[in-house]
Amino acid sequence: MSTPMVLTAAMVGAETTREQTPYLPITAEEIAEDAVKCREAGAAMVHLHVRTPEGKPSQDTELFRAAIRAIRKRTDVLIQVSTGGAVGMGVDERCGGLRLTGEDRPDMATLSTGTVNFGDDVFWNPRPLVRDIARRIRDLGIRPELECFDVGMVDEVRALAKEGLVSLPAHFDFVLGVPGALTAREDALDFMIASLPEGCSWTVAAVGRHQLPFVELAAVRGGNARVGLEDNIYVSKGVLAKGNWELVAEAAKRATAKGRTLATPQQARQLLRLDSV
Repeated sequence: MSTPMVLTAAMVGAETTREQTPYLPITAEEIAEDAVKCREAGAAMVHLHVRTPEGKPSQDTELFRAAIRAIRKRTDVLIQVSTGGAVGMGVDERCGGLRLTGEDRPDMATLSTGTVNFGDDVFWNPRPLVRDIARRIRDLGIRPELECFDVGMVDEVRALAKEGLVSLPAHFDFVLGVPGALTAREDALDFMIASLPEGCSWTVAAVGRHQLPFVELAAVRGGNARVGLEDNIYVSKGVLAKGNWELVAEAAKRATAKGRTLATPQQARQLLRLDSV
């Protein structure tokens, strides 16, 4: 409980639309403005997808570059890029954010370690594709956040570590509540935590109405949490969050009420071992 809690804001995603919420940031400037507010509300990191000007999901390298530069111009929040992209994208398209180097290089990137039903679609991650993305992340010199939708994906990380594609201890993100995947239940979270390799850290990203209650569970269990419009658009039942920052603010309130302090970006960098690649 004495370890600071890392709050991550999943700001954009690939599924949420402006028709669902007018508060979804799309342009680089909108993303940066929301990121500043998320940082002020208590987030140490933002998880980043990008969109075309029309709002279509994209993994375009230049859109990532524009968003990252806009964010870093205004705040010190850590930036994690998605390699999941949108359902149906090929591996080269999904890895657009991994082509950035130098001052535009992200601090972290996600790596999903298995295939899973995703609503009526399939989030396709066969083992060769997972290894391809793992190599690209490793070659860029950054650490992955290992996105696991069920416990078998945690076991797959052990195989990746034996092959030298990830380093242990690592940082995991448990994505719970996606229709067709592991549900967001307290016992499911505990099972995932118990399955981790020794010394690993974890975040929980619960979907929809489970998002904020799982912040409290993570706080009590010494973990970290992800909130944001990618996974949930409501700050309370039927009430749209007016931006990612409002979800972060609510998460911060719940975490501190459980006795946790919030990590700064500098503390998060240390806790997530971002400089130990």
